Amino acid sequence: MRYLVFSDIHSNLEAFEKFLGQKKAKSVDKILFLGDLVGYGPDPDGVIGLFRQLPHLKAVRGNHDKVIADLESSALFNPAAAFSAEWSKLNIAPANFQYLKKLPKGPLVVDRFITICHGSTFDEDYYVFSQFEATESFRFMGTSIGFFGHTHFPVIYYLRNEKLDVVPLSENARIKLDRNTRYLINPGSIGQPRDKNPAPSYIVFDSVKMEISFNRFTYEVGKTQRKIRDAGLPELLASRLEAGV
Repeated sequence: MRYLVFSDIHSNLEAFEKFLGQKKAKSVDKILFLGDLVGYGPDPDGVIGLFRQLPHLKAVRGNHDKVIADLESSALFNPAAAFSAEWSKLNIAPANFQYLKKLPKGPLVVDRFITICHGSTFDEDYYVFSQFEATESFRFMGTSIGFFGHTHFPVIYYLRNEKLDVVPLSENARIKLDRNTRYLINPGSIGQPRDKNPAPSYIVFDSVKMEISFNRFTYEVGKTQRKIRDAGLPELLASRLEAGV
């Protein structure tokens, strides 16, 4: 079975539409989404509406999804994120708002051997940025493979014979997985990459071949930036897109 794995769209409609048009993104059996449909970007309603049309979908919510759905306060967000969250609430149709509110909390087990979550397996909002956090996530994961988002940074953590290793994902990488090894894999972000590469990224996982392919693509960054500025959202949210930070 082929799984399309992606995360953190963040209301970036141009990136999301270009992603869905990718040939590799179409020839799959199931779609796995790791949270944060909305936040930061200028098209929360358009992104949710398009997302709702996806077939064979398993998804978990992200921290921005929760705040914008009024399930949590924006008080702990930085000023740009908080401003965007409050703005987004006013720009989502009622039906899409209710859909956002009902997104499942992670972690979620898919097909018995895959775990999907936004932050970590023990806390949906916790950032996995280091081997320490990855080790904790493995402790709370009952499957051999886990996919997580939240950091916007593509990476693979390996755990075999109690030894943990970490490898950043490089463009167009194809990696064979070992059935005696456990994995935590982050596909990066569709809508706001932060690994100093502005190109969005995603993963296709083939469970028959036990292989993942890591893919990047380009989109009209300038169009999204103009929409952010026209909406009166913070300048940081526009400028960071071309820097990939």
